[in-house]
Amino acid sequence: MSENRSFVLTIAGFDPSGGAGVLADIKTFEQHHVYGFAVNTGNTIQTENQFFEMEWTDQAYVLKTLDKLFKNYSIKAVKIGIVPSLNYLKDIVFAIKKLSPKTKIVWDTVLKSTTEFRFITIDNQTLLIEIVEQIDLITPNYNEILQFSTAEKNPNLIAHDVSKHCAVLLKGGHNPLVIGVDCLYTGKEIFRLAPNTTLVFEKHGSGCVLSSAITANLALGQDLKTACFNAKKYIETYLQSNQTKLGYHHV
Repeated sequence: MSENRSFVLTIAGFDPSGGAGVLADIKTFEQHHVYGFAVNTGNTIQTENQFFEMEWTDQAYVLKTLDKLFKNYSIKAVKIGIVPSLNYLKDIVFAIKKLSPKTKIVWDTVLKSTTEFRFITIDNQTLLIEIVEQIDLITPNYNEILQFSTAEKNPNLIAHDVSKHCAVLLKGGHNPLVIGVDCLYTGKEIFRLAPNTTLVFEKHGSGCVLSSAITANLALGQDLKTACFNAKKYIETYLQSNQTKLGYHHV
């Protein structure tokens, strides 16, 4: 292992197609010249087009792995993907903060697959806020952010409200007004991230790739705004890489 590379970690599911989950994250980390570790929260049976089955990893096993990794390596940033419950997520986040308080945490809020398999249900708003207060950035799309409020239906207002607790990158793939325009809410400012092109092809796991690119950039010492802007450039190149749903990774 190169001593010159920052250590980063993905805590996410295993997708055998390699389009999403830990395989996609590790590909992204390597392209960003950071050294990636991976902890598997669950095995899936899926392709880029269909989701068939899910088997979650025992939480105690995940926590034991985190303990060993953080006690042996200085991990700069962590990306968290699919988890089965808020309590599962809470224990992971609080374990990281106990083991390494300065480590940056990005939660890619994948609530369900594109084929409608639901990974997690947000049924406790108080617990949700308790968790996100320990996280540096969440990356929901316009549908996912709606789960962060029981009353408000405006995605931008919800993102603004959540940003009082942690930064929010509201992804614009489902933006009904200006598709592809992301908005970064830092709690103090709002930054509009416009796409360089809209001539892209739909990709399985694009949200995973974006969040892991941001995580890598944070580990490299970039501030949050720069990390998100650079990750957007990376994901656009990924979305343009071919016409299939399985993209190619390159910078």
